Amino acid sequence: MLVVRPIQAADLDDLFTMAESAGKGLTTLPADRVLLQRKIDWAAESFGQRCEPEAGLYLFVLEDTETGKTVGISGIEARVGLDEVFYNYRLSLTVNASRELGVHVRTPTLHLSSDMTDTTEICSLLLADEYKGGGNGLLLSRCRFMFLDDFREHFSEKVFAEMRGVSDQHGRNPLWDALGSKFFEMEFAEADRLSGLGNKSFIAELMPHYPIYLSLLPDSAREVISKVHDNTLPALKMLQAEGFNFNGLVDIFDGGPVVEAFVHTIRTVRESLNRHVMIVNKPVDMEAPPEQRVMISNRSFGDFRVTTIPMSCVGSDTVNIPREVADALLLESGDSVRIAPLKEGELSPIHTPTRGTPSHGKTRG
Repeated sequence: MLVVRPIQAADLDDLFTMAESAGKGLTTLPADRVLLQRKIDWAAESFGQRCEPEAGLYLFVLEDTETGKTVGISGIEARVGLDEVFYNYRLSLTVNASRELGVHVRTPTLHLSSDMTDTTEICSLLLADEYKGGGNGLLLSRCRFMFLDDFREHFSEKVFAEMRGVSDQHGRNPLWDALGSKFFEMEFAEADRLSGLGNKSFIAELMPHYPIYLSLLPDSAREVISKVHDNTLPALKMLQAEGFNFNGLVDIFDGGPVVEAFVHTIRTVRESLNRHVMIVNKPVDMEAPPEQRVMISNRSFGDFRVTTIPMSCVGSDTVNIPREVADALLLESGDSVRIAPLKEGELSPIHTPTRGTPSHGKTRG
């Protein structure tokens, strides 16, 4: 069984192995044991409510309960830009015109922006290669929206994601080569690593604050602005299916797009339902393809758990699950759970749905 749960100290080795396999460009999850340990500790403080809500980092891992191995990770940062300025470039147009000369020129430009300050970021999505497919990536990504919905008071109404930009097999990025390297005098990988470590003050000190005219950049640099890395395309499509859209901002290093949505418009949030658990002793057929499965969350803050079950387990008021699933989710009969379709589409087998109050999830543990 694959179960999503909060990250733990024992996940470090598996997490480091996944980060190494991801290659360069995944800023929020670099292959650095010290930084990863720091993030694990930060997440423990957040789930334990030992830090201010706006300073929280919530990291969820996907565990294969049969092997005990951690095979994926995803995260939510409650608010960005509160300690240090959070920068992006905003794509815009600079218009110059002369009626006398009959000239009207529109020039695409990049403006340094901190518009996402105090906004919730979803981040750090990574799944081990051998577990890709079968809806596992959907579960790992979309479980975050169930958490956001149940505990909205900890997050902003708007949520965004910075998507990984284009780079080659050596980690080189055309936009960085044409722009960033001229001001930072360092390789893209090093600047990206420093940003991931949290050393972002150098951005403000060295990055130009005046508009960057794209017409002055080579074609190779212009072509990658707002484009994603091939490995990131599935994650982008998942977010687009949830209602996320490009907001005109791009990463200042690699030009990857920023996509955003309001929590109440996210598909998983809109289509989720509340039910009560009924633990059954008779055999339950737990096999079903991804399009016939639903995510089920225990609605706990500190002990958040999510897995998938067949739609056939869901009734108009209850969810019927075997004891082993209940134990994996830390549930007992009568507990409230949240369910949502794993893939796009309505929960068609379910009748007379009852939508729960979004922010009234249980805080256990």
